[in-house]
Amino acid sequence: MRAAAIFGPGASPKRLRPFQEAADATWTAQPPTNSSEADAILVLGGDGTIHRHLAELVWLQLPVLIVPCGSGNDFSRALGLRGMRDARAAWKTFAEGGSNVCAVDLGIIRAGAGVAPAAQEQYFCTVAGVGLSSAIARRANRLPRWLLARGGYALSLPPTLLAFQPFAPKFSAGGGREAANSDQRIFLAAFANTPAFGGGMNVAPRARLDDGQLDVCIVGKMSKLKLLALFPTVYFGRHLGIRGVEYFQARQLRVETETPMDVYADGEYVCQTPVEVGIAPGALRVILPG
Repeated sequence: MRAAAIFGPGASPKRLRPFQEAADATWTAQPPTNSSEADAILVLGGDGTIHRHLAELVWLQLPVLIVPCGSGNDFSRALGLRGMRDARAAWKTFAEGGSNVCAVDLGIIRAGAGVAPAAQEQYFCTVAGVGLSSAIARRANRLPRWLLARGGYALSLPPTLLAFQPFAPKFSAGGGREAANSDQRIFLAAFANTPAFGGGMNVAPRARLDDGQLDVCIVGKMSKLKLLALFPTVYFGRHLGIRGVEYFQARQLRVETETPMDVYADGEYVCQTPVEVGIAPGALRVILPG
């Protein structure tokens, strides 16, 4: 068997040793240039590392094992890979000929007006967002890695919220049909492929990786004190019943704002509005726990 490894920031080669010991394989420490050069790819990192390599992973269509060792590991948790032990067990099953490979959905963002060229399309694996969530991600990404991995998003909320003002987006679905909450002032809109982002914030607790839908969570205008009190409930997915929070599913949604606003996905900056956010069903092949 031939395997390739992709290392994220802070992921040292020693983390690969248990996988090398678990299977007789020839290893390379870089992504293959075509699908004939490897039988599987291991990504050692978090959501940001996965995000940066999604386009090539989708193109290669090789089985991918996510080894969770980043500051945010929400995608791996959605796959049932909660730690190194789960990842090693999944790899062992795969290496022994197990059938633990599955195709999962990815989100896709198209920047600009109309149909964007392919170069302006970006995949995401967890959650994309505009508004307060993007502002928090921008601030959190300036923190040291050790602090970002230990509640950096939660720590970044109060100072970000203090300066942030609600905005009036316009949402439209296919064919120009207006969607929910159009032209109302909101704090954030999240477009989720997985339940959680930001290190465990369950913004979309009903999201599934194989339903061909994005789960959309919109937090409308409310007092900042109420929003600050609401924030802890997001970690338990209990915010959906709160007045001012709207939740629905969509295959595609166009987002426009009065002035260009940053769009973040998987904790990484992607582009500015206007954007189209959609779903790419079964775009990524992943190795799951046995």
